[in-house]
Amino acid sequence: MLERIKGILRVQLLPLMAGFIILAAIIAAQGLLIQRQRHDNAAVRQAFEFERRIVQTLSLIQDAESAQRGFLLTNEGAYLLPYTRAVQELPAEIEAIRQLAARDPKRASQAAMLSDAVHDRLAELAETIERYNASDAAGALALVRSNRGKVLMDEIRVVIAEMRQDENALLQARIADAGRIADWLRYASIAAVFAVLGLGVFSVVQSRRRIREIVTAHAELTAANKLLSDEIATREEAEARVRQMQKIEAVGQLTGGIAHDFNNMLAIIVSALNLIQRKLARGDTDIGKFLDAAVDGADRAANLTARLLAFSRQQPLAPRTIDANRLVAGMSDLLRRALGESILIETVLAGGLWKTHVDASQLENALLNLAVNARDAMPDGGKLTIETANIFLDQLYASHHSEVPAGQYVLVAVTDTGSGMPPDIVAKAFDPFFTTKTAGKGTGLGLSQIFGFVKQSRGHVAIYSEPGQGTTVKIYLPRHFGDNEEAEPKDEKAEPARKPSETILVVEDDERVRTVTVEALRELGYRVIQAGSAAEALRKLETHPAVSLLFTDIVMPGVSGRKLADQALAAHPGLKTLFTTGFARNAVSHNGLLDHGVNFIAKPFSIEQLARKIREVLDG
Repeated sequence: MLERIKGILRVQLLPLMAGFIILAAIIAAQGLLIQRQRHDNAAVRQAFEFERRIVQTLSLIQDAESAQRGFLLTNEGAYLLPYTRAVQELPAEIEAIRQLAARDPKRASQAAMLSDAVHDRLAELAETIERYNASDAAGALALVRSNRGKVLMDEIRVVIAEMRQDENALLQARIADAGRIADWLRYASIAAVFAVLGLGVFSVVQSRRRIREIVTAHAELTAANKLLSDEIATREEAEARVRQMQKIEAVGQLTGGIAHDFNNMLAIIVSALNLIQRKLARGDTDIGKFLDAAVDGADRAANLTARLLAFSRQQPLAPRTIDANRLVAGMSDLLRRALGESILIETVLAGGLWKTHVDASQLENALLNLAVNARDAMPDGGKLTIETANIFLDQLYASHHSEVPAGQYVLVAVTDTGSGMPPDIVAKAFDPFFTTKTAGKGTGLGLSQIFGFVKQSRGHVAIYSEPGQGTTVKIYLPRHFGDNEEAEPKDEKAEPARKPSETILVVEDDERVRTVTVEALRELGYRVIQAGSAAEALRKLETHPAVSLLFTDIVMPGVSGRKLADQALAAHPGLKTLFTTGFARNAVSHNGLLDHGVNFIAKPFSIEQLARKIREVLDG
């Protein structure tokens, strides 16, 4: 009996044991399948990351290429910011792609090809920019036209297209694999229902729940990726519109400010000249104050154009090696007269101050502008401190100010104890025609002129201010490592007492400008010959060998003033030359600095300025 009971129990336990064995097998199989699903999901995430890295790499190299073209077209350093960012970020992107592709020989080979092509393209872009910065614009253009860059970009696009195609195929295979695994789990769960009722039902429920979660997660991931792509496209479009609106607003503000100020000055000039005409028609010669008003309006207009050129970094600079301590000390009397007795002036000059290579007159104007702004911020009196120091701007500072290279600088700081400015005003301080002063008290071009001069001198300027705590403006000028002997400026000579005996050839294509220039020189006592073109000037040089000075406009139709001077000097080696123009980019200057040995006077100029410059050139 006992043996029979044991036999019955054994028979009854067999299905249960079989069920547990089957359940255990199903559970084990499910565990393996779930692990495979996790691996596939991780592979899918890795595929999306690989795709993102590839797209980012292509975007960066295209940004670098666009930045290079913008720089070659405009010579504006701001266009190189995307190129600099691409050079900084591309190595990390390429390394990430290499790591993601390391386990697959084909992908690793493609990543290596992509790395080489990107490296060659960046090298080609860098070589073009270096040639252009070295004044080899023809070489840079020839390199661009060599089609080498296009070949490299085509290679990059082909490699990226192949990588994306292969990655997409792998992604589709992984998704299909995930679907098959889901089907296997479903069949195993159904088999578990028939094998073990209670355990089978539980297994089916759990399996179905997990399947739904996987399918839902996959659908959510797909939807999220699509939503993210749409949001990125929408944001890029919105940012482009905002940038365009900001550009239009900036141009409108600048144009409006220029029109406002020039209309005021023209109103003074036109009104004064009309009154002079009326008085002279009546025989009244009391016109001195009206002449003074017209001259003052013209001077203010000339000063406005000079400030605009300074802001746009287009003014020709005549830099020399200077000691900022000596320059600040030499301005003491000028500053005291400008600020008045209610302002206490203190100078803190550093010992062993490095030399810097800048235009001394522009630096003096910058300090005087800052001092006058400080005076206006201290209507009840206060203290103005001018400080100099040797400063090293490290990589950390440069990383937060992308336009500033790390290195050694000479600091000139101007600090006042005035009312200070809130952050929103500080952010606009360098904008042209922006001013917090009342109408008639300022043009809004002082700080923008300082900004343009400092940037043109490869320096940096920063404002630190808090309401009620005063303001500090710090000017950082690059340290000069050349000859430490400070160049002394030439003394400006007054018009000579002796009667001039030289003959001057005036070349100007604008008849009215030529007429007044000739009359001004004759008023100064010079013998004057005039020509309206370069060809006429060369003919008159042949017939008048006694010409001592060629005074020529730079911008003329046909042959420019610079080419005329070169041809004239080739035929008459001893001939001296003086250039003039209202604006001529890179004609007698490069990167805003006058070429060595070039004599230049900017339009408009007074007779006194012309007299001093003519004698300086003739006696030099």
